[in-house]
Amino acid sequence: MDARTKPVGATPLTATAPFPRPTSEEAEAAVRTLIAWAGDNPLREGLLETPARVTRAFGEFFAGYEQDAGEILNKTFKEVGGYDDIVLVRDIPFSSHCEHHMVPFVGKAHIAYLPQEGVVGLSKLARLVDVFSRRLQTQENLTAQIVDAINEHLGPRGVAVMLEAEHMCMSMRGVRAHGAATITHRFTGVFAEDRVEQDRFFAMVTRR
Repeated sequence: MDARTKPVGATPLTATAPFPRPTSEEAEAAVRTLIAWAGDNPLREGLLETPARVTRAFGEFFAGYEQDAGEILNKTFKEVGGYDDIVLVRDIPFSSHCEHHMVPFVGKAHIAYLPQEGVVGLSKLARLVDVFSRRLQTQENLTAQIVDAINEHLGPRGVAVMLEAEHMCMSMRGVRAHGAATITHRFTGVFAEDRVEQDRFFAMVTRR
């Protein structure tokens, strides 16, 4: 039912209102339509079960919509022997999907923060990346969401996040720039105010 056929008084569909989630059957029918649009026969043997496989795969690719960053960062450890310097986890692998073409972009995340009232388990930072990357994304937005979640739930003195990724929408289509890397970063708190801390972050990320 589109906006022209909705009953009087019904909430119109907008970019901010919740969009009704289709059933698995409706999603599979949409995949069959795309297969046919691409020029193949969705009823041939090799493609008969593809719609069901695609919907199951989408459930994994976009599982982040069902996860809450706050639940992941809700436990901190305060007995850290007075440690208050940079905590850095680098080379966190991630894969996401471009919201413009729905094709993957794959890369690594480097996350650092300056603790104020304790630290979070290191694996939680990798899980945080997973929550936001398993959604339709842009790399810029993904970078900002990771930073904002750490600031909101950990209250550190500063956060630094850097993402490096290759976008299939550039390497598989359009300019077909194979191997081109996109780098985004964002600093808050002490990292934003102090160039020395920024340089320390970059040095720690690149040191091998």
